[in-house]
Amino acid sequence: SRQGTRIEGCSTVVVTTCRPGPLRAIPLMARLFASVAPLWKTTPSGRPPTRFRMSEVAREMFADRITADRMEQFLADFTAYRFDECLGAWQPYDVLLKNSIRRLCRKWKLQYLDAEAQQYYDGVSTWGPHEDVPAGLAKVAKEIPLVILSNAMDSEIQKNVALLGAPFHRVYTAQQAQAYKPRLQAFEFMIDSLGCNPEDLLHVSSSLRYDLMSADDMGIVNKVFVNRGHGPGN
Repeated sequence: SRQGTRIEGCSTVVVTTCRPGPLRAIPLMARLFASVAPLWKTTPSGRPPTRFRMSEVAREMFADRITADRMEQFLADFTAYRFDECLGAWQPYDVLLKNSIRRLCRKWKLQYLDAEAQQYYDGVSTWGPHEDVPAGLAKVAKEIPLVILSNAMDSEIQKNVALLGAPFHRVYTAQQAQAYKPRLQAFEFMIDSLGCNPEDLLHVSSSLRYDLMSADDMGIVNKVFVNRGHGPGN
């Protein structure tokens, strides 16, 4: 049988059944949801598995330049620019993030400061998981191999992986795929590298836009949406 698994670093967990054929996979999936789903509940802070602090940091960084009544729109624009930068050809993540901030500052008529953007990028690898994540991943890992598909670069990902505290079968990055999610090229790279079929995967994500819509387009039937409140929820 062909097998595979994966998790998505800041926002997605993709897990393969690692069993030959759908008839044996179904009981395993049912057992997995029954035992682990409570550990993947939405946390009070409402963020994805890794504590993805993009908006939080931007709110703090630009608090002296953006008034409180305009801040939510400012953060929404930042989210949109980051997503848009992911849709083009692969570029190093620090360049992607700086381009997003540069475009954001241009729209809002703010001065772009490269040192400030660099400080933002340097903090990404220090962001750890939510409290409910390590125990859930460790429990899943006893039944199913875990694999990460992350929008991080190779030089960044291992720091985040170590903070998750669970064993991973494989770790794939956008740099290896030469494409960021939600581009299908990233998913194709992961599936081809694992040597599995899309139906062999269970994809758990807190992002519809970056993960679950593309996973569905790729034919990944088994999907779970964890609502962390950081993106469109329907």
